[in-house]
Amino acid sequence: MSQPATLLLQSQTPIGSEIFSIIALIIISIVVLLIQRYYLPLRTTPAFLLVPVFFALWLPASIVLLVPIDLASSAATEDEGARGIWLHPRALRVSWRITYWLTFTLTWFILPILAEFSDSGYREPKDKLFDSLRANAQYYAVVFGSGALAFTYIIIRYGGFSDSLKGTVMALAYCWGLILAIYLMGHGLVAIPRRLFRNANISGKLRRIQAQAPRVYEQMDDAEINLEELETVVGELSRRKGGSATLFQDWIEELVDMMNLPESQPRTTNPPRNEGDPSRLLPTVITEKFMADLTRRLVRAKHARSRYVSEWNSLLEDAVKTQAILDSAGSKKLDFGRPAPHAGFWDRLNIFTPYTRHLFYYHFVPYAHIAFGGLLALASVCIVWSEVVKGLLPSLSVIRYSVVHHWSGDSGQVGFAGQVIAAFWMIYMCAAALISITEVKVWRGRALVRRNTAHESAFWYASQVARLSVPLSYNFMTFLGDDIYKKTVFYKFLGQLINYTPLGKWFDYLFPAFILVPVCATLFGLYGKVQRVFGFGVDVIDDEDENETSYGTGSWREGRDLIERELNGSSSSIVRGRRGDARSSTAGGSRAAPILSVPRTGSPLTTLAASPNGRHVANTSARRVGPSSSSRAGNYTEPEDENFFEALGHRFKNTIDTMDTPKWFQEIGQGIKKPKWMGGGDDDGGGGASGSLTRPQPGGRTSSDVRRWFGGEGRIRL
Repeated sequence: MSQPATLLLQSQTPIGSEIFSIIALIIISIVVLLIQRYYLPLRTTPAFLLVPVFFALWLPASIVLLVPIDLASSAATEDEGARGIWLHPRALRVSWRITYWLTFTLTWFILPILAEFSDSGYREPKDKLFDSLRANAQYYAVVFGSGALAFTYIIIRYGGFSDSLKGTVMALAYCWGLILAIYLMGHGLVAIPRRLFRNANISGKLRRIQAQAPRVYEQMDDAEINLEELETVVGELSRRKGGSATLFQDWIEELVDMMNLPESQPRTTNPPRNEGDPSRLLPTVITEKFMADLTRRLVRAKHARSRYVSEWNSLLEDAVKTQAILDSAGSKKLDFGRPAPHAGFWDRLNIFTPYTRHLFYYHFVPYAHIAFGGLLALASVCIVWSEVVKGLLPSLSVIRYSVVHHWSGDSGQVGFAGQVIAAFWMIYMCAAALISITEVKVWRGRALVRRNTAHESAFWYASQVARLSVPLSYNFMTFLGDDIYKKTVFYKFLGQLINYTPLGKWFDYLFPAFILVPVCATLFGLYGKVQRVFGFGVDVIDDEDENETSYGTGSWREGRDLIERELNGSSSSIVRGRRGDARSSTAGGSRAAPILSVPRTGSPLTTLAASPNGRHVANTSARRVGPSSSSRAGNYTEPEDENFFEALGHRFKNTIDTMDTPKWFQEIGQGIKKPKWMGGGDDDGGGGASGSLTRPQPGGRTSSDVRRWFGGEGRIRL
């Protein structure tokens, strides 16, 4: 900032800027409350969840407001008309301290402990707290172990902490957050524009919805069966009237009330005392640890069922709506019918006639998707380019010139227009990272479900939002060049600590260039290609291209038939029949493992209508190792606490056991296949497969004409 502008700001009072900031914070608070209301029932959700999650979302949103204010305050323009929202340096310093340390505490301590507290199956709060601390012990051991390595490096390099221990902790937290943010943002910068371009094609959108239907339906069905198996365990537990079960009678009654067992599962009378006796589903001695583990599994199973039922209903609504848009091409009239009971305000609002609604959804919306997708694709290119060149040639950064509009010699100045553009850049970067979080395949089946998100999932997603906000904000400021961001209060508070060591300085400048790795992996579908070549891959983020054709997901035709039967009401009877069979088999014996088959190359798949139980048996290449869930429940053993290395070894073993043999490796030893024009490539047992050139003709004659090599029945194919 130039000297005249500095003196001018010190002599003024930012009354207008303070009023604007207060109004903006109120609006942010309302938006955060609406987001919480969308995913959580506010009236029944406990305060220990609502308050931390509110601040975990509110603080990152306020950072998006605080960064442009800091830029305009430190690089204000001399023109008062173009000057943006600014605050005094002391107010900015206090704001950054409060925002940063609250976010840091929520991310690393409060939210992880509360997440495990809500996921614990114990009844008493004290037992829940100890269980949460025990579950987080390994997490904190890894964190503190990594910090110890950094402390050792600094002590060896500098002989001690010349600044403070606090600065080292802040720098380490920033580096870990930046690694996660760069990877997630790189995926989102490609996924968002690509999704808009794909949705512009209405028929292609319907095809993708239909291709996803078998997978979602299979997951919903598995969640239902898993919940019913746990209901069987609770039912058998409630029938125990003596022994150690009497010590937990109140706890057992709570589980029965939670499951609504008499209505959802009729109790069988006189169960047979054989190998499949339901009494074998329980251990001989009922302990508190067993009850806590059973409660945790029940809660997770209920939320898993709610998640997949919600996904299935949403998929059906999208399929019906998209099909109606396609069908309106002939009549030029579009009517979605009566809105659903849970529809929002905008879905209930009816301002279109059938003809104008057709014009809007059939013509305007696709072109809007293309235009908006092109704009965001250009923004993604600018962000990736700025990440690559900011360390070597910061003057070539596109974002730098879009934010800094006023130049006084070599120093830049940020006005109100630059603040607005900076806020949009930050919103898009954060949106790219946060959308990727919802697509990441996480443990425990965490997911955001409308009005029914699990408490542990809400804590986990809120912690990720808080963890990514500070690294993304500071990373954005580095796009503007040293002459801009080094004058800010944010740099004096955090940036100097990051650049305290040469290792941290080079990491901050060079590591963001690795954004090209997730960008290329998502753009060219490298996740699926690696998995097809080597038989295993990084199964982290869903790839829409791979899911449409891989085993276990079904084809779009199967999904179309499944959606039609569900809408016609015939699918529900099929589901009840399958679940009744599963329930009876669970009550009379251990449930047989699901029938999973991998078709031979070239063999026709069983169509959905021809399936013996009215539903296509999913073909999957992911083998399920080990016994079925019922057989595991039948030989239930007391859960043991694994240390970190045992859990890591088990995960490696499970990964190797479920590894698929690559296709090119399977074909080794099968000989050289003849091309199709030589009679090869027939998988139905035809003559080409036998290696003979003769083929039966009508009347029992055979022909070995050399012209068959060229694909002819006495004709030469050109």
